[in-house]
Amino acid sequence: MRGKNVADTATLSSKHQISIPKAVRESKRWEAGQRFVFLPKGDGVLLMPVPSIESLRGIAPRARRTGYRDRDDRA
Repeated sequence: MRGKNVADTATLSSKHQISIPKAVRESKRWEAGQRFVFLPKGDGVLLMPVPSIESLRGIAPRARRTGYRDRDDRA
């Protein structure tokens, strides 16, 4: 990617698609088929890659599989 102060840009196509600039894809090692989530943030959007299940394995080895609070438990 170019210098930290230089922003890479993209244009929204008539099909409402945006291509991620090559320098960004290469620096993040994103490949075709990578899934992303769009998170609204003020006047903009934060683009984050969705992690694979395999990359999440083992991050919480002592997490309980039962007896945890869920959204239905909240008042």
